[in-house]
Amino acid sequence: MTQHLEDLLSGRNVVDLLRNSPTGPNVYPGVPSEFTNWRDEQQAWQQTCVLFNQTYHMAELTVAGPDALRLLSSLGVNSFATTAVDKAKQFIPCTPDGYVVGDVILFHLAEQEFNLVGRAPVLNWVTYHAQTGGYDVQLEFDQRTALRSDGRRRSFRFQVQGPNAMDVIRRLLGREPPELKFFNMTMVTIAGRAVRALRHGMAGQPGWELFGAFDDGDAVREAILAAGAELGLRQVGGRAYSSNALESAWIPSPLPAIYSGEALRAYREWLPAAGYEGSASIGGSFVSSSIEDYYFTPWDLGYGHIVKFDHDFIGRESLERMAAAGPHRHKVTLALDEDDVTAAIATMFGKRDRAKFIDFPSAVYSMHPYDAVLAEGMTVGISTWIGYSANEGRMLTLAVVDAEHAEPGTEVTLLWGEEGGGTAKPTVEPHVQREIRATVAPAPYVETVRRSYAPDGWRAARV
Repeated sequence: MTQHLEDLLSGRNVVDLLRNSPTGPNVYPGVPSEFTNWRDEQQAWQQTCVLFNQTYHMAELTVAGPDALRLLSSLGVNSFATTAVDKAKQFIPCTPDGYVVGDVILFHLAEQEFNLVGRAPVLNWVTYHAQTGGYDVQLEFDQRTALRSDGRRRSFRFQVQGPNAMDVIRRLLGREPPELKFFNMTMVTIAGRAVRALRHGMAGQPGWELFGAFDDGDAVREAILAAGAELGLRQVGGRAYSSNALESAWIPSPLPAIYSGEALRAYREWLPAAGYEGSASIGGSFVSSSIEDYYFTPWDLGYGHIVKFDHDFIGRESLERMAAAGPHRHKVTLALDEDDVTAAIATMFGKRDRAKFIDFPSAVYSMHPYDAVLAEGMTVGISTWIGYSANEGRMLTLAVVDAEHAEPGTEVTLLWGEEGGGTAKPTVEPHVQREIRATVAPAPYVETVRRSYAPDGWRAARV
């Protein structure tokens, strides 16, 4: 008999269950940890260009049929008024209470065909509503490599990003690349293979995402490497890849807000206990007895401007109330104090009172990091992603903080490490908590990324 998520949660404290889950941070199968070294790989995405191989670590869901657009519009907080073939968008569904289930990229491939790419919670949410809502759609789920044994995927997926990216694309095509607006797509031919190109900018630099039939991946990758050989192109390994979010300010891992509420009981009874949601782990110094305190709103994640009330969707009424209530928490970057970080690292050279180990470049040790951000001893926010940027020479975190503490330059404190010596996760060793001073900065932190959204930049205004 299949156990479902609701069975797993029944009679248990959800927070304790997720905080002690043995699941570690996301892994990147199919890609070496490092091709050269992660420092050079990080710097290449700001100084020359890089090849990100995203073929293996994300799940995909194809939604096709007469009701595909109606289904997606009923779930996404985004407007679908300008949806058209060869356009993509960030797709963000919420629960009836207005909390985020997750976010993925939605590709409009054909008149009645869409592809969603990202982490499983959103794909599960769409699948459930497709199957239970009476929609005339066909679904095709393509599981990520870590959870399959055949070593195959439906598609290869590469990104070419960085200052030299468009020169690489120019050589790759043997002609001037077509002009594409952000998140628009076109078809091109690479190494004799049909490839779809998406205008993207993951590292805050111009570039394309390229995808096509899985069996064509090797030939396309070799062609990219040849085109970039004289332009400083580097392949990015798994160690550096996850740290890219620190510079682009995308929070990769919001906890799906589905663990509570009677309205979602039927969904939890549908979800398998052994799936993503039942295996998820929470780590960090933020601790609450209520799982709802781990949920995020679209505004928390910097998606408030994406929420559009021009269509009916699940969670609309709750989000309308949130929009009117304000003020909302803000997504920010925290630049950690170098002396405090090095002091925490220095405890590794003693035999007692060691801090939680700080790994480089990514210091994330659970699927969903939650570290407390303090001001005058009170929790004023949550750090959600932490790591080191060789480009900035800083340890950075992405955080969600109260509006009154969101102004750049505000001094706060990151509480690093878990209470009581640590939870039962195998990635957590006995340690003591450390307070690390931090300065609030904009998100994105990196100047080149911010300039793609705000040309003057916050640093330029301070010169």
